[in-house]
Amino acid sequence: MSLAALVLVSLGFSAIYSVTLSQQGQSFLLVQKQAVALVIGLVLMFVVAWSNYRWTRSFVLPIYILSNLLLVGVLFFGETIRGTTGWFSILGFHFQPVEFAKIGVIVALAKYFADYRRGDFTWKNIFVSGAIVGLPTTLTLLQPDLGSALLLLGIWVGFLFFAGLKTKHFIALGIISVVATVLAWFFLFADYQKARIMSFVDPMSDPTGQGYNVHQAIIAIGSGGWLGRGLGFGSQSQLKFVPESQTDFIFAVIAEEFGFLGALLLCLAFYFLLRRIFRHALKTRDDFTSFLLVGIGSLVFFSFFVNVGMNLGLMPVTGIALPFVSYGGSALVMIMILLGIVQSVAVHDVSSSSVLNSSKNGL
Repeated sequence: MSLAALVLVSLGFSAIYSVTLSQQGQSFLLVQKQAVALVIGLVLMFVVAWSNYRWTRSFVLPIYILSNLLLVGVLFFGETIRGTTGWFSILGFHFQPVEFAKIGVIVALAKYFADYRRGDFTWKNIFVSGAIVGLPTTLTLLQPDLGSALLLLGIWVGFLFFAGLKTKHFIALGIISVVATVLAWFFLFADYQKARIMSFVDPMSDPTGQGYNVHQAIIAIGSGGWLGRGLGFGSQSQLKFVPESQTDFIFAVIAEEFGFLGALLLCLAFYFLLRRIFRHALKTRDDFTSFLLVGIGSLVFFSFFVNVGMNLGLMPVTGIALPFVSYGGSALVMIMILLGIVQSVAVHDVSSSSVLNSSKNGL
């Protein structure tokens, strides 16, 4: 699991370094900031990994409340970047509260479903858990940050399926989602968000406008071939044809410069990471631990699935970054903390299981 994360971080740093080569006057500032975030993330990951992850259950309410307070605070005191008021600026570094909110939602939903899983799955479970995720999602949409809001909802969906969502519930939620999307289209989505969705429906309708990003990303991915053009030699990324190449479209940079084999390596790393997370979720006897891991796995899976889908033109562009890979200090720190929780489960839950089995054998 740590090896898979190391591969992803290494690919991310390579791509960010390559992108920086084409940016005059940057002096590798992006790489330096990402390196600082990585060091902080590694320290926190090891601290969390060596501690007992069950402390998260005791601090669910403070974590959830703090995450929502930060989301409220950023609306009034945050810095606006590319139309989204979602960052606190601290000593030249930017902290994005929604990243912490993802942890808050995961631990809060894990505790709720662990406490109320004993009975039959009902509409009450859907409504209460929906309210838990609904507050931070609404605050995130007010920034507006559609991508992060969709990720929070994706985490919730992962919990619902693992908790035993029934077919009738799934159909009803599908209808509600359609109605909500229609209402959001007319009353909530900004013009640029509508344009992104329309360019997904018909990519060639605006190839030099909203469809430009995806069009150039697809060209970059296709031009990489089997082995790629080499680090720093990708024409699309180096000549700045691919916008947001260090964040939303970093997969296109990796595919162009490292080729199909590089993209395959990235996908395999995510596969082994997710496989390990969900395997632990199914093996543990503790409901809270199972749901905690399902939440973390859902976050990683939906982020990977949507980001790669965006780069391939299979998903609308929603601004969702690639975990461990895309540039973003607060995102990297938070995902390392979550990886630390997974490692803590692997250590302490296995130890607990061994003690339990030894006791049974002794009896």
